[in-house]
Amino acid sequence: MKAIMLAAGVGRRLYGDSKDQPPKALISLGGKTLLQRHVENLLKLGVDELVVVVGYRRQLITEAATQTAIAAGRPGFVRTLHNPRFRGGPVLSLWTAREVLYGGDDVLFMDADVLYHPHMLERLVRSRHATCLLMDNDVDAGEDPVRICLRDGHLVEFGKKVVGDFDRIGEWPGFMKLSPDIARAVGEATERCVDQGRLEVTYEVAMREVMLSHPRGTFGVEDITGVPWIEIDFPSDLWRAEQHVLPRLSERYPETGAA
Repeated sequence: MKAIMLAAGVGRRLYGDSKDQPPKALISLGGKTLLQRHVENLLKLGVDELVVVVGYRRQLITEAATQTAIAAGRPGFVRTLHNPRFRGGPVLSLWTAREVLYGGDDVLFMDADVLYHPHMLERLVRSRHATCLLMDNDVDAGEDPVRICLRDGHLVEFGKKVVGDFDRIGEWPGFMKLSPDIARAVGEATERCVDQGRLEVTYEVAMREVMLSHPRGTFGVEDITGVPWIEIDFPSDLWRAEQHVLPRLSERYPETGAA
């Protein structure tokens, strides 16, 4: 299994118009950057490689990735791909990693700006579902969260703005496991967006196209409600990460069995 992590953004919602802020992947909490925490968690789960898509201040992340991999005893575990149009739209970052999506491996998709308990990632990697999303039933209000919608236990809608009747609606933390076939389908959907000039769309749009074009049951869901995590987009998120999520990362959870 290979992991794709998107870390090309500027982080304007968090930092404002500052010109010297670090990439969000290098935010340090509890003496470790988010990138260090990702690498430690992925190595414990046996992931073969982490591919980080970089853009804004890419050299900082590239150097930190190299040092983090060496410190973990796995030189070469992390490599970076450069998205020179990182200000152009999120779908371009996923498109930049299409070689991984087409590589024939299981793929773990991750956002870089999430602080989370390692149990959350373990649930995803060890899930019995070959293709799977994480879902938190505690959905934040507002238009920013990406929502997962289920009907009769099956995924039927996905995105920030959803319409319809659903049995359950939860929030997506930004992590997904893809089988080789579905990874390729996501890569193809991403390429269509770019070829059609739809550069303003989010990568969730390409993912949604794949989800809704495949039979029910293709995409499994693991409920991680109650497991501490937060996506850091705004200053208030950073405060919550420090005050509420970080202190809970030492909580014990039962180990998840293999799929």
